Amino acid sequence: MARVFVYGTLKQGQPNYGHMLNTDKGIAKFQGRGRTVERYPLVIAGKYNIPYMLNIPGTGHRVAGEIYTVDEKMLQFLDEFEGCPDMYQRTAMSIEVLEWEGKSGRSVMECFVYNTSTYQPEWVNLPYLDSYDSWGKHGLAYVLRESR
Repeated sequence: MARVFVYGTLKQGQPNYGHMLNTDKGIAKFQGRGRTVERYPLVIAGKYNIPYMLNIPGTGHRVAGEIYTVDEKMLQFLDEFEGCPDMYQRTAMSIEVLEWEGKSGRSVMECFVYNTSTYQPEWVNLPYLDSYDSWGKHGLAYVLRESR
């Protein structure tokens, strides 16, 4: 099992969360909530309003998200779904745990995160978010793949 930190459309209540529940794609077990130890730019970019965490440590905000343990089958699915390694790269990152299996308390753990070093240069000028919600006040709703 591997730990994965998700900050975008795969979180609970977001457009692609169903993939995390689909056991045909593997097993993903919600463990808790956390945020990146370092600051990163989280932007919404492109014509499909996709959330991207740019791999620029020290810039932006500490990004909030959810921690899952996943099996190898789900990790392979996520690599494919995230366009790894071209669109996103799966990197190990330190995540501060804010809530773990319903209990509060803080600790730090390493998780895989899909962030990107292969972004358009102008994306660094987009507004930086600390938390993603497809239906947030930014007005940039994510466009599902089947609607593109």
